[in-house]
Amino acid sequence: MSFEKVTIQDCELYLGDCLEVVESLPNVDAVISDPPYGMNLNTDNLRFSGGARSNMAKRGQGGGPGGGKPIVGDDKPFDPAPFADFGKVVLWGVNHFGERVNVGTQLVWIKRFDHAFGSFLSDAEIAWMKGGCGVYCKRDLSLNAVAKTRKHPTQKPVKIMEWCIEKAKIKNHETVLDPYMGSGTTGVACVNLGRKFIGIEIEPKYFDIACERIEKAYQTRPRLFEAIEEKKPKQQQLFGEICD
Repeated sequence: MSFEKVTIQDCELYLGDCLEVVESLPNVDAVISDPPYGMNLNTDNLRFSGGARSNMAKRGQGGGPGGGKPIVGDDKPFDPAPFADFGKVVLWGVNHFGERVNVGTQLVWIKRFDHAFGSFLSDAEIAWMKGGCGVYCKRDLSLNAVAKTRKHPTQKPVKIMEWCIEKAKIKNHETVLDPYMGSGTTGVACVNLGRKFIGIEIEPKYFDIACERIEKAYQTRPRLFEAIEEKKPKQQQLFGEICD
């Protein structure tokens, strides 16, 4: 099988069906992903536009990053089996497929302040992490202000995906796979933390967005690793010449 592949430094990005692409991949140390849950998500955000006639007239026109189009694969239940055997795994949406995974750690992304709990849609989202049995929470409201301009209808904050990498104890030399890459947030998190990344996305629109975001992440990331390199102690010449 042949797939479109784009390499951006330590990131390998594939355009294709993840269940086909993953068979040809080299060793992968961890899977961190936000897969389609099988909930037939309505991506037309204009359905939340209020009761005014002017707003109601816009409904069905595809407001929001999804343009009202369905998410590929969201029309059937998600099967975690192809990814559950990897050494380190974090899969979002476990409340939709909890009966198909073993007991594990729960990661909870809290999406709003306490006073707004129960006011609109879900207060939080839950991920399954392989191993353990604890429950850990992190609040991040960074996407609230960009609900209409974000790149993907189910996009996660970069800081949340960085948190997943840290909680899963993924080491610097290890490679993270996101088989449902979407707009590339997991890849951006890997760039920021200096991890290798493999991403797979089936929709060309989001694949292109992911490539652009990951390229930009390399251009704008903090000079963390360069600074570490600069701070390494240099060998001092005390007597004569130093021979390598």
